[in-house]
Amino acid sequence: MQDIDLTIRVGGDSATGGIVTTGEVFARIAAYAGYEVYTTRTIPAEIKGGHVMFQVRLAPKMVWSQGDDLNMLVAFDQESINRYYALVRPDGILLYNANDGKPPPADGITQYRLPLNDLAKSINFQRGRNLIMIGAMVKLFNLPFELATAVVEKQLGRKKELLEQNLVALKTGYAYVEQNVTRVAPFHLPPRPGAQERLVLSGNQALALGAIAANCRFFAGYPITPASDIMEFLAGEFPRIGGTVIQAEDEMAALAMAIGASYTGVRAMTATSGPGLALMTELIGHATMTEIPVVVVDVQRAGPSTGMPTKVSQGDLRLAVFGANDDAPRIVLAPVSVEDNFYQIINAFNLAEKYQTPVIFLSDQDMSVRVQTIPAFDLSRVRIEPRVLAQPHNGEPYERYANTPTGVSPMSLPGMKGGQYVAEGLEHLPSGAPEYTPELHTENMEKRARKIRFAAREAETLKMYERFGNAYARVAIVGWGSTIGPVREAVEQAEREGMPVAVLYIKMLYPLPTPLIGEFIRNREVIIVPELNHTGQFARMIQAQFWREVVSVRQFGGLPFARRDIYQEIKQVYAALEPKKTKWPRAQKTHKAKPTRRK
Repeated sequence: MQDIDLTIRVGGDSATGGIVTTGEVFARIAAYAGYEVYTTRTIPAEIKGGHVMFQVRLAPKMVWSQGDDLNMLVAFDQESINRYYALVRPDGILLYNANDGKPPPADGITQYRLPLNDLAKSINFQRGRNLIMIGAMVKLFNLPFELATAVVEKQLGRKKELLEQNLVALKTGYAYVEQNVTRVAPFHLPPRPGAQERLVLSGNQALALGAIAANCRFFAGYPITPASDIMEFLAGEFPRIGGTVIQAEDEMAALAMAIGASYTGVRAMTATSGPGLALMTELIGHATMTEIPVVVVDVQRAGPSTGMPTKVSQGDLRLAVFGANDDAPRIVLAPVSVEDNFYQIINAFNLAEKYQTPVIFLSDQDMSVRVQTIPAFDLSRVRIEPRVLAQPHNGEPYERYANTPTGVSPMSLPGMKGGQYVAEGLEHLPSGAPEYTPELHTENMEKRARKIRFAAREAETLKMYERFGNAYARVAIVGWGSTIGPVREAVEQAEREGMPVAVLYIKMLYPLPTPLIGEFIRNREVIIVPELNHTGQFARMIQAQFWREVVSVRQFGGLPFARRDIYQEIKQVYAALEPKKTKWPRAQKTHKAKPTRRK
């Protein structure tokens, strides 16, 4: 049982519908049977039509990446066979729609034909092709049909008029495999009743739940892939807890509304992607100048401009850190997993409130839509950092922007006696009244920057980092964001083969926790920095800050790293180190995300 580790890919055209549903429902069936699941997907940017890929990896123990080779390919059409058949392991399985595809001659791979279109016609339900396929997969994996029925009822039961047809389609696929394909399941996934209870969530869902736990009660947003799910989730939940969701006319209006709500004392946020964050630049500067807390979520996608809206990237780091006219310091955080979205968005709200500044929260497309099993959230870890409020009026003039040792000034709320002040984008006196002298501007610029310097200490106080691997290794990886999963598995493999690696993943990207990073890299011979962008943005930040050469491992084709990508880099680094320990490996390495073809 402990050796089960299966990767299944589903492919098809979005015009026929249901490819993602096929993958997600099967993943949830496996999860409810007691298995850990980890999914990834690529979908077309077009409203209708275009190829869709959904991949799920499952095992009895936690998995950290989408998997490398395929144990099973589920092909709805010929294009899926053409794209992915070469990735199936020699002992793998192909389940294909015999009406729309023909595989190459069998070469060790077990091929199961399913006349999907004919079966859908036989029950007069063309829309049910995906349910027929799910039923076939359930039988091939020997999963309980009753469990599959319960999951379909839960996931697809909102449309009562279609539920009965969906269940008939599910049974049709299951029965066809049982009667015509094989009675002996090639993979056995019996339920694991003793498995720990887990949540099955996407990154966007975990983030939205974390915002609720952080007492966020106002959200304004403009729909943009892949951040729209956050607004949709909160729109369903906020009315029950007294929150407000507004769909604005554009991204600028959304952030302006969030800033206005925060001005009144409400914890507020917006969510967007790279193009929307670019439009918000001026208002982020306005929140910096007026010292109003606000959280801006950027679910990164491949660009520039519209780019590839449904593909992953980590290309907004520079925009998040430096995107401003003049210096407008802010805090930038990045979660590393689906689960971490919950806890780090709480940190984002607390830091915004404590330091009265905008906080930009960098998620990404792969992590946001990924469905994964995670432990139940530990609510004992949730704490709420209050905003520093002005004291009751005592006759003295209120100075909203008083220059304090930490740079944080007590803030009044509308209606507080004696707490009136002007909050605008002009440089100002402590009272808020406009003033433009060089001396005052210098003083206030230092005040606003001082807050961010104090915030840098929170990275260690709140343990906003993850360390693992061999603490004494000559080779180290320093990274950020969702690349941590493939890194973790690659490092485990390298360790087994005598190539130890130390790993540090930072969750506060600005201000950089320089003492923490500096201590970690001090005695390393090689530092590898993997990231999903073209120029190695984080690698260059590390080099500039510490004057250290690094190995920048970059992938920017719109797909996440695989375990093998990171493992091969570790292997090459060690090969370069051993002959001459003082010789540095090449400084730049780019992965072009080409699929590895099976020989």
